[in-house]
Amino acid sequence: MTYKNILVETRGRVGLITLNRPEALNALCAALIAELSQALDAFIEDDGIGAIVLTGSEKAFAAGADIKEIRLMTPAEAHARTFTNTWECISRCNKPTIAAVAGYALGGGLEIAMMCDMLLLGDNAKLGLPEITIGAVPGGGGTQRLTRAIGKSKAMEMCLTGRMMAAEEAERAGLAVRVVPAADLVAEAVALAGKIASFSLPISRMVKEAVNITYEMPLKAGLQFEHRLFNLTMAMEDQAEGMGAFVDKRPPTWKHR
Repeated sequence: MTYKNILVETRGRVGLITLNRPEALNALCAALIAELSQALDAFIEDDGIGAIVLTGSEKAFAAGADIKEIRLMTPAEAHARTFTNTWECISRCNKPTIAAVAGYALGGGLEIAMMCDMLLLGDNAKLGLPEITIGAVPGGGGTQRLTRAIGKSKAMEMCLTGRMMAAEEAERAGLAVRVVPAADLVAEAVALAGKIASFSLPISRMVKEAVNITYEMPLKAGLQFEHRLFNLTMAMEDQAEGMGAFVDKRPPTWKHR
């Protein structure tokens, strides 16, 4: 499929999506989000893809929403833009996702990065929710996901001042997995995704679901959910293969079922 606002490729069992509106620092226009949703759906349906990397340029992952596009929206139009499956396309992806962030990830850019399962940062990354500086409130999950990631006080300060957080601080705060040189960012992200994709796909989906469910359930219910998933794996071919390979001291050959 031909896209105008993103680049899509595969590297082994890794799907790589690059936001590609350099003239607008990858600002998130409606057309870009629609293409991102389509590309993700294609990777979700592809059994040859085990993990997905989302990235931008070295200058900007995404500098936010396209203000020229949204500034004159009515409340109904703004609601329709944000509260849709298209905007939440990353959060509903059932395969592991990595946001490889270099340069600016602001407003909606940070929001879609936080929809991914983990953030890997270039050492030049600048993260923030500056909506207050233009008379707006984060509207794509920013206040909710940032608070869950770094805690109330630091999230409150960032949202109320519009301050940008540098890569090293984001790693210390628990928002990112680690920081790498910006020039190596995509290669490092693809390597990390490749490691994840080298395991059984249905098992990695279960692990993702189990970790994510902790935000929705109290501990006791979450433990019960995890136990049920573990018990379910005992009927899977990949469980028999994995444990058999361990006993036999050989690499497993996954069948992804």
